[in-house]
Amino acid sequence: MSEKNYDFRMRMDHFHRPGMLDSEARPDADETVISANWRISYDAEASEDVIATAKDLQDFFLVSYELPLIIAPGAKDGIYISRDDTLPSPGAAKVDVTEKGIALSGRDVKGVRFAGVVLEDMINLREAPFVKQCSLIKERLVTPRILHSGRAIDDFTNEHLNAMLHAGFDAIAIFVKGPDMTNTGHLDINDVIRRAASYGIETYLYSYLPAYKHPDDADAKEFFENVYTRIMEYHNGAAGVMLVGESAQFPSKDPHTTGKKYSESVVDGIPDPKPAPGWYPCYDYPKWICMVRDAIRKAKPDAKVIFNTYNWGWTSEELRRSFLEKMPKDVIIQITYDIFSQKEREGLPFVAMDYTASAAKPGFYFSSECRIAHECGLPILSTANTAGMTWDIGVIPYEPVPQQWIRRFKELDYARVNWGLTRFYDTHHYGWWPSVVCDLGKAFFQSPQEDPEEYLAKLAKRDAGEGAKLLLEAWNTWSEAINYLTPTNEDQYGPLRVGPAYPLIFHPNITRQMGKKEIAFPAAPYAHFGGRIVKTLYQPYENINQAPGAIRYPIELRSLDKLIELWQEGIRLYEAAINAAPERKREHLSWELNMGKFMLHAFKTCRNTKQWWLLNQAMIHAPNTKVALERLDEIEALAKQEIQNAQEAIPYVQKDSRLGWEPSMEYVGDEWHINWKIRQVNSVINGDIADYRKILENTAKAGF
Repeated sequence: MSEKNYDFRMRMDHFHRPGMLDSEARPDADETVISANWRISYDAEASEDVIATAKDLQDFFLVSYELPLIIAPGAKDGIYISRDDTLPSPGAAKVDVTEKGIALSGRDVKGVRFAGVVLEDMINLREAPFVKQCSLIKERLVTPRILHSGRAIDDFTNEHLNAMLHAGFDAIAIFVKGPDMTNTGHLDINDVIRRAASYGIETYLYSYLPAYKHPDDADAKEFFENVYTRIMEYHNGAAGVMLVGESAQFPSKDPHTTGKKYSESVVDGIPDPKPAPGWYPCYDYPKWICMVRDAIRKAKPDAKVIFNTYNWGWTSEELRRSFLEKMPKDVIIQITYDIFSQKEREGLPFVAMDYTASAAKPGFYFSSECRIAHECGLPILSTANTAGMTWDIGVIPYEPVPQQWIRRFKELDYARVNWGLTRFYDTHHYGWWPSVVCDLGKAFFQSPQEDPEEYLAKLAKRDAGEGAKLLLEAWNTWSEAINYLTPTNEDQYGPLRVGPAYPLIFHPNITRQMGKKEIAFPAAPYAHFGGRIVKTLYQPYENINQAPGAIRYPIELRSLDKLIELWQEGIRLYEAAINAAPERKREHLSWELNMGKFMLHAFKTCRNTKQWWLLNQAMIHAPNTKVALERLDEIEALAKQEIQNAQEAIPYVQKDSRLGWEPSMEYVGDEWHINWKIRQVNSVINGDIADYRKILENTAKAGF
């Protein structure tokens, strides 16, 4: 069966999974059995969160276990839900299970909603409505855990908010350009804030607000109050504001910078070699932040102010320390986990330029920034990406490498224990999807804390039954494979961003119009970024922390070959796991396997594109036409190979409409775009390659 574009949203909204009941399960002596004659109850004067939790549980039992439980207001039996302000912390939940009934309670809205999810998770792991008798208090070790929407940019339906709650997250971020204005147009932000709060979810305003004003200017206070006080007055229910250097540039007086916006840091067409202020820890940035903070808190004294420092994570530890020492102690410092982390392959350093799951361990920036911020007494939040998605492949919903994510979870937990990292920004605008990664994070970043390896084994049993061991092996093989990914800028803004839809551009410029070789990647006109964040002319984007592309590419190719080999083995193991799993579990597993097969073709596109660049360079710089023609033959063969690779990817995007889509780009890797790429490569074969062959053959006739 095929899905139409955006059909994935219907699946995402149905977070209560059908077919969970193991009909052969039998209760243990210490388990309480929930039967069809049970009811869900609460006091007659119960609050809205209690009633909403009851309704959600009613849907859960009906959809997942075919138990039609009634709701009984005013009763206190069966599953009884209530508030309990004696619980130890905000958001805390309690589950009391006796022989006669189950009592769920929470300290507040967040805790009550959380309590219902805790009970659901216990039942789902058991695969039957049997609950071990216990008295359990659950608290969050990390809060907030902030998400962007996985449906579309800033699109938060009630169903989507509820899915977030069930996946373990308790905050959202909205891109804001002004009151009720986002980057994609008008949005009733206060409505989102109110509805999110009913699920115990906070809302943060991710700032794209005007900021270009120096704090020393005479009118600076008036300017910032007109922007930031106004936004907090209008959206007073928001928990706080998130600020990022590149989105909060200002005319710094620091002589190490251009002192101008990035787009204006050019003189007579010559780029200024200095960084723009948004990409450097300017000495006057703390003063700017203080003025923005004061403007925000004039409208809401308890508003949280978050500032992200990743834009200058490349600078020295000493320079970043100087910046942090000047920061106000009531501003939360946001630190990215994976960026600038390093690996060595065959004696060469490779640096993570952006978000990537291949970074199991953090880099020098994360570790030093956390340590210094902690020493300075600053609260910390991390761009952790523990919702399971990065830029490794831009058009998938999550990366199915749970053992790799566990390695990151443990490093983040070390930072929690040692540096006070208790807040996460769990995804950027590429969204999220309910997955085994979310389930793992939910269990690991709560108290009492689950052992992640043991809990993953339970999740594998829940999802694959008798195929659990094979599923764990498949996940582990993929988790090993992802370490061989080379997360370079040219890959993450190229073939890995859009997968098999990525074009192959012939490098020799055969033109009468003397045009550029870069082509526009087609995307919807209403997309937030669209094709603007896809670089179609593949080439090395060099960096002082890594070797030149011509030297590192052969190493990267060997690394990608190993990744592809392991990924194929993971697919084989996953197929075996599905065959061993009970019939009722196979459809759920089939979606992840389908995604894994799509990812294989994306990795192959990346490998082929890198080889394409090397062959084009070898042909252009060939010592004679004989060698050039040999390279041209290889180029044409590679183009045909990549066409076949793209064609083979089409059934996977036909099955799953989430593949090939990303919230800020919209559809860039679906069936239409893959076919566009096939047309483009065929055009190269029949046009540029054929013409260049004539050029070389004519030159050979002249004896060269």
